[in-house]
Amino acid sequence: MRNIIIASTSTIHGSGYLEYLIDDLIAFFKNTNTIIFVPYARPSGISHDDYTNIAKKAFSKINKKVNGIHEFESPIEAINNAEAIFVGGGNTFVLANQIHKNNIMQPLRQAIQSGTPYLGTSAGSNICGLTIKTTNDMPIVYPPNFNALGLVPFNINPHYLDPGRDSKHKGETRETRIKEFHHFNTQPVIGLREGSWLHVNNNSIILKGNLTARVFEYNKAPYEVAPNKELNQLK
Repeated sequence: MRNIIIASTSTIHGSGYLEYLIDDLIAFFKNTNTIIFVPYARPSGISHDDYTNIAKKAFSKINKKVNGIHEFESPIEAINNAEAIFVGGGNTFVLANQIHKNNIMQPLRQAIQSGTPYLGTSAGSNICGLTIKTTNDMPIVYPPNFNALGLVPFNINPHYLDPGRDSKHKGETRETRIKEFHHFNTQPVIGLREGSWLHVNNNSIILKGNLTARVFEYNKAPYEVAPNKELNQLK
């Protein structure tokens, strides 16, 4: 049975790292003692060790041990033997490139599909979709391809922002960018606002948090989905 949390972010304004999710993470990881952390996305260029220490500190509050995947001689064996997996945010292209370099895309997919609990935030959520083409990140490295894990039948746009009513910014909005994406691609895109997440429980996909999500489907007007609603219908 698949058990996945796909979160827009690890940190919301006025909250510590993963703090807004903590009650859900206690339940989510209740049968887990040790979590394998994948620090490959390296936000702000942080080292794997420093990033892993942030995750270790956060999970120590709920008595969970964290090991960085880079600490293992074989990343593939680390994934295959993991009790649970957490892939943190940062740059999605850097993350995807390192996943391909270490040949763990398929092991990750197989482990998660087989029931290993998976938490993804930001870039770690982007890779849950069909492709990483709707990330907000700059392509600072070039992964072999843009395909992702395909754990859900749509793409993710974490940190989704609505146009500010009083903003003087005249550049493209997130909605404009996603509509551009749909000129060349047909899969749906979920705009996840800060503090929102998707909980995938086997074949059920439910929006969690207090905010709506914006859904973009090919050749359709965008629309809002309320919290606690299922998104299984998207294909």
